[in-house]
Amino acid sequence: MRRRGVLAAGLAVVCVLATGCGPDLSRTRVRIAAGLNGGVYDKLAEPLADAWAAELDAERPEVQVTEGSPDNIARVRAGKADVAFVAADVATENTAGLAALARVHDDYLHVVVRADSSIKSFAQLRGHKVAIGSPDSGVEFLSKQLLKASGLTGAIDRRNLGLNEALPALENRQIDAVIWSGGVPTPSITERAKTVDLRLLDITDLADALRATSPVYRTATIPATAYDLPGPVTTLVLPNFLVVSASMSDDVAEALVRGLFKARDELGKAAGAALSIDVHPAIETSPLPLHPGALRYFRSLKD
Repeated sequence: MRRRGVLAAGLAVVCVLATGCGPDLSRTRVRIAAGLNGGVYDKLAEPLADAWAAELDAERPEVQVTEGSPDNIARVRAGKADVAFVAADVATENTAGLAALARVHDDYLHVVVRADSSIKSFAQLRGHKVAIGSPDSGVEFLSKQLLKASGLTGAIDRRNLGLNEALPALENRQIDAVIWSGGVPTPSITERAKTVDLRLLDITDLADALRATSPVYRTATIPATAYDLPGPVTTLVLPNFLVVSASMSDDVAEALVRGLFKARDELGKAAGAALSIDVHPAIETSPLPLHPGALRYFRSLKD
């Protein structure tokens, strides 16, 4: 009996050390709420789906084309998606029943005008035609927060245009400004700046009012070199989270986070914003709590 006990203990140690002795997750189905085709969420979701299929030894996750953050979080709540890319301000508006796997990358607010525009500040958008993002997108959500903080709600001619529609309209003087949230530099803005001189508005005077609306908003600087600007611009920084239902299995959540970090290099090739994915900022998802399975993964790195 003693020999059998020793043998069992030995087998247990071998199982712990072996890669295939964890929980069987091969029947796990994962649906990723990404975003519009060609957007950063979409570009990151595709290699992430490959990585998660390998990590779970399961069917490749389904990548869903969506309208953006508000749509994504609604899908998680409705059980139509399992993991969602969500801007932090949208994710933390109502955290009930939700948890984060990780903070993945940061976006920067861009308020873009033509360089020859008379508009020099956000307040001067009053009465002008402004693209505020596509319907139900994270950009639209942020735009509404900006308009509220600046007292311009109802005082501009709002146009629900995504970036790829808005920039040509700006060049052709069909609109006067574009609100956008994305990486620095955003390739579409860089390309458009080759055919028309552009300028970004500084939002220093709105910073305090915006931070009062949500704890996730921070300020940072877009350097002049990013878009060949006349000078640096103070703007808003907005993190992005991977959001799941709080009821997700701890084992699945841990495996997804592990797969995320294994795929970091591939994610960086797909979208430069992913190069900022790192263990230390990844845990900074407050006020949205980290999923216990994600927390277990991060704690394991300290062992």
